[in-house]
Amino acid sequence: MARRVSLEEAAEIAARLTAAGKRLVLANGCFDLLHVGHVRYLEGARRLGDALLVAVNSDASVRRLKGPGRPIMPEAERAEIVSALSAVDYVLVFDDDTADALISRLRPAVHAKGTDYTEETVPERRSVLSQGGSVAIAGDAKSHSSRELIQTIVRAFGKPG
Repeated sequence: MARRVSLEEAAEIAARLTAAGKRLVLANGCFDLLHVGHVRYLEGARRLGDALLVAVNSDASVRRLKGPGRPIMPEAERAEIVSALSAVDYVLVFDDDTADALISRLRPAVHAKGTDYTEETVPERRSVLSQGGSVAIAGDAKSHSSRELIQTIVRAFGKPG
C-alpha cells in the first residue's frame, strides 16, 4: 500500500529521488468513484518513472471542478483507495484546481495526465516544462468516466427522492 504523505514529505521524497538520479512521476485527479480508466491511467503513469506520486484533489477542489453533488466520496476515502493500487507509491491530497503549485514545489521528472488530454492541452504543461520536466499522456483511450458511472447508477436505481 502506498504511503500517504504531506506536501513537505513529498518535497523531501522528490529531492531524494532526484539526487539519486531517479525519475519521479506526478499524476493528479479527483478519483471520485474509482473505475478501470483510473487504474489504467495510474499503471501507465507508473511505467514512466521510478516512483509514482498521486495528488488527489481535495473535496473543496472537486466541488469547484465538478459542480454540485460532487465528490461522491470524501477525500480521505478517495486517497485511501488510490493508495491501495499497486502502481502508486505515494499519495497526497491538495486543494488547488491545478497541479501547478505542486509541480513548482516537487519538480517531477514527468507529469502524467490521462488520455482525455493531449500533451498540448495539459493545464500544467507550461509549469512542467519551465521546471525541466516532461508531460506524458498515460492510460487507455478515454472511454470511462465517473460522470458516466454516476449516470448509469442513477438510470439503474432511480434518483433518490
